[in-house]
Amino acid sequence: MAPAWLARLKLKAARPRLALTTQVFFEPRIIKQRHASVAVQCVMVPYQRGTMPRYEYRNLTPLPGAEASFLSWIDSLDEEFSDRDPEHRSTAVREALHQLYCGKPYAEPDSSASLARQALVYSLDPRNTTLEPEYYGDVDPARYAERKPLIWFWMMYDRSPVGLNHWLGYRVRAMLARHIFKFCGANVKIFHGVEVSFGYNLTVEDNCVIHKYVLLDDRGEIIVREGTSISDYANVYSHAHDLNDGMIVTGQTTELGPKARITYHATVLSGVRVGEQGMVGSMGVASKNVEPYHVVAGVPAKPVKVKPSAPQELRQAYEAREAGPR
Repeated sequence: MAPAWLARLKLKAARPRLALTTQVFFEPRIIKQRHASVAVQCVMVPYQRGTMPRYEYRNLTPLPGAEASFLSWIDSLDEEFSDRDPEHRSTAVREALHQLYCGKPYAEPDSSASLARQALVYSLDPRNTTLEPEYYGDVDPARYAERKPLIWFWMMYDRSPVGLNHWLGYRVRAMLARHIFKFCGANVKIFHGVEVSFGYNLTVEDNCVIHKYVLLDDRGEIIVREGTSISDYANVYSHAHDLNDGMIVTGQTTELGPKARITYHATVLSGVRVGEQGMVGSMGVASKNVEPYHVVAGVPAKPVKVKPSAPQELRQAYEAREAGPR
């Protein structure tokens, strides 16, 4: 008996193109060796929408005392960060990070302290740090100066002992995003390890989810429309470099959604628009626009199907293109 994966491989290579409304289940039954070919019987059954279970997220909360403490801390930070003065924000961030990492109010490191401890304490103050985007020639120094302390707090919070607490983290990052982003809507969930470039060129609308270790490079402009999901380790760019001179940079607008899905490890290049309900498959590189309801995959990403939920005219147009001459 040949392994199931071999049966699937041989059948896939031999079978004709299937309509989107069918699904194939492979069941090896009789295997015969015929000049290195494999004969496989299979069962084809109609695809029934709704056969996959749908799971809603569970509603989880910390203990009442912890919840009250968490929310009070977020409110106090929100109030401090509402003052846009970079000096005020830097002082507030220094104090908050010292409390997180050292468990006590900020104090200048004693000269008798180890050099490593002095480096740690000084680095908790964003005025003693630099971040990659502030080196870029196209940065707006004034707008970035307002946001840099909060971006530093975001990065250091995520690396602190409490950074992996999802219940707290969603709320901390949403609060920070309202001060950093050009716009941040309601019910936005941002997981740990997400990084932005400038922040002030980034719009995230309502009900979006941005999973862990996503890069949102808003050197140009990024607009994440309502209900869009960006999965782990995805990269979204909004600038491009000249082929001959890498110091020549062009900023463009990259737009996702509404209700688009950028899946695991996928990349969306500068200036690309992923349309409503569009999807970029795992590891795919979207270098061209993704039409509404289309699923693209590969490097470079190309259309592989249209969602069953797409309007009839979109599905018919896609099927007509697929049936055309090649």
